[in-house]
Amino acid sequence: MTKLSRKSRVFTQIRTLFSAVPGDLLREESKTSFWAFRRYIHPTMKLGWWQRKVADDFERFCRSLINGERPKLVLMAPPQHGKTEQVKDFIAWAAGKQPDLKTIFASYSDELGIAVNMDLQRIMTSERYVATFGHRLGDRRSRWLRNSNVLEYVNHRGSFRNTTVEGQITGKGLDIGIVDDPIKGRIEASSKAVRDKVWDWFTDDFFTRFSDSAGLLMIMTRWHLDDPVGRFIERFPDAKILRYPAIAEEDEKNRSEGEPLFPQHKSLPFLMEHRAVMTRAGWESEYQQNPIVVGGGIFPIEKVTIIPAGPNANEVVSAARYWDKAGTAGGGAYSSGVLMLRMRDGTFTVADVRRGQWSALDRERMIRQTAEVDHKLYPLTKVYLEQEPGSGGKESAEVSVRMLAGFSAAADRVTGAKEVRADPFAAQWQAGNVRLVAAPWNRDYLDEHEHFPAGKYKDQVDASSGAFNKIASKYRYDSTLAWVS
Repeated sequence: MTKLSRKSRVFTQIRTLFSAVPGDLLREESKTSFWAFRRYIHPTMKLGWWQRKVADDFERFCRSLINGERPKLVLMAPPQHGKTEQVKDFIAWAAGKQPDLKTIFASYSDELGIAVNMDLQRIMTSERYVATFGHRLGDRRSRWLRNSNVLEYVNHRGSFRNTTVEGQITGKGLDIGIVDDPIKGRIEASSKAVRDKVWDWFTDDFFTRFSDSAGLLMIMTRWHLDDPVGRFIERFPDAKILRYPAIAEEDEKNRSEGEPLFPQHKSLPFLMEHRAVMTRAGWESEYQQNPIVVGGGIFPIEKVTIIPAGPNANEVVSAARYWDKAGTAGGGAYSSGVLMLRMRDGTFTVADVRRGQWSALDRERMIRQTAEVDHKLYPLTKVYLEQEPGSGGKESAEVSVRMLAGFSAAADRVTGAKEVRADPFAAQWQAGNVRLVAAPWNRDYLDEHEHFPAGKYKDQVDASSGAFNKIASKYRYDSTLAWVS
């Protein structure tokens, strides 16, 4: 007998799993099989092994729920791979099988919740759904609620409600709690205050609404080690965790190392293209569901080239000296001024770093003296001074700008997390496009970057990110993260 290769065996398994089934048989199977239900409701749906695997896990979740086992399931998968589509279909299927169950769906966005609600209405009023489970929703004139926030199931106690994280759910019990992306993105996830607020809502408001046998389904992109999923896993070690990296990190049952998760929808070239423009931290968090550990490679020092001397002025396209003035004399923090050059060949050179714990007067003298030297070496240099929040920060920046009369100088009011502001610079660093001019400051500069964001000091990273975002308009910091798309 001829022995089939691994790929041939997988193809044979997939062909068997996804082979056509007569409509009537598939409809009957849909009543007990979530995977059959998805294929019946969405006859043109793209099929992949990972969708089948998640459908099977969701079905087991439902069985555990019905058996009163209080199941807890966490699904982590990359963006635009159909996570929310699976959840919507599961809610509709569970409502068909167990119409007395109360479901509450929560996410960071009211818009997302309403979109899920509207899609549910379309599914549950479709000809195929009604043919399978009958009418679960009343018309808008009936006594059964049906609006953009609540769907009550006709002649049953069950319902679907959508809300937002921190939304009002007091007095509302639930049998299925679904949390879909409780944190909007990395900017919010980088804030401990936001993480604490989301977690407090989850534990004090949402979780207290659960019935005795209720189940929890959490769907999330991993943005941070201390995000709600991280905290949840720590407190509920028995929860079922489904982690699906966009690209396999090792050989798995259904794919080999380096193969994409859902090639029918997101091909390997597509994923590699996105990976090329993202930072390592961004890629690992958003696509691999593996938040970078602290000091875990955001600025890999082996990617930097040390050059013996600063470049000639005619090789420079633009230059910026950016000052982070956080330090004080004898204090714990440092003030730093980083001179960064954008070169004609598209690379970036860190030409000089001035750093110290100066008094306010000494710091202003240093800023002025440094501007004079920079102007002689690179006449195109513009000076930027980070403006700290509040009236004190504004006044300090304005004093520095006035003191720099005769030079091109401006205050820069920054917002958002340091990690997010550093992303564009980190992307170029990781791509090997950053050079350092050999100097005594190299050691501390590299040490701080290597340990960012967990290290004790961040002043040089802040100043470098600020300078980069000023001279590299193509990569300039954007709080929407649109620069990675």
